[in-house]
Amino acid sequence: MNWLSIVASVTATLAATCALAAENKVRIENGGRGIVGVLNLPDGAANPPVVLMLHGFTGQKDEFPMASSQTGLFAYTAERLAEVGIASLRIDFHGSGESDGKWEETTLSGQIQDAVLAFDYLQALSSVDNSKIGILGYSQGGLVGSHLAAKRPEASAVVLWAPVTNPLSTYATIMGRETVQSALAQSPDAIVTAKLSWGGETKLKAAFFKELPTVTPVGAIGKYPGPLRVIVGKRETIVTPQPAAGQTLLDYHEGVEDLVEIDSDHDWNAATATQTVDDVLIPKSAEWFQRHLSAE
Repeated sequence: MNWLSIVASVTATLAATCALAAENKVRIENGGRGIVGVLNLPDGAANPPVVLMLHGFTGQKDEFPMASSQTGLFAYTAERLAEVGIASLRIDFHGSGESDGKWEETTLSGQIQDAVLAFDYLQALSSVDNSKIGILGYSQGGLVGSHLAAKRPEASAVVLWAPVTNPLSTYATIMGRETVQSALAQSPDAIVTAKLSWGGETKLKAAFFKELPTVTPVGAIGKYPGPLRVIVGKRETIVTPQPAAGQTLLDYHEGVEDLVEIDSDHDWNAATATQTVDDVLIPKSAEWFQRHLSAE
């Protein structure tokens, strides 16, 4: 890990979002790979613990807007974490949101590289307690979070929401088995157009698909000795079957751990109401981080 190779420009371009926290846009650069994030620092908290937030497939740093609100799930979660004195950094992966690069060039290994870069940035940041860093990953961000935890086992706690555990199976569900099989047979730079299970389509280079058999979240999480909480929805239709898929990570992980099952779909019912997010998802996540990021 070479902290000196990390160059970050931090600009206070975002106003305070609530009385308890201020958000600043952050740009992190290393080796020509620039990523953008939002750093949320609770007001009045000196060197608070911090959580790195990793978004899902086709997502961005704020995540999807919840019902009857323009607030994204991750932006909302960052506010709730700030209320209990926990800072957060939510990033756009390379090729997503405001970060550099093209979406079609996205790969899982590239997103893991981005996550390591962001984690190392937090370890060098003087405004947070860089010995108390948590990881929060959602869906594909959960896959990335598993690998980040393996590469940075000093992470103080990990929470994974509906994490992808079997990439080949999950992306066959999202984009179709025939599309995945065809992409695996093409050259890495070939552009693959895929229809998405929730509507619309996306374009990715075949390099994304060629990594699906080789990226192994369950193997990665076995290298992380710290506290792990996995949260899954009982009515999940994308990362399936549940709760077995979530339990697989615990089967390979050794250490403090648990599995939380919620009566929800992949999006935590947030497309219609925020009750599940407010009453279960965020409280269960914040409690885990409070318990393990504050431990001596």
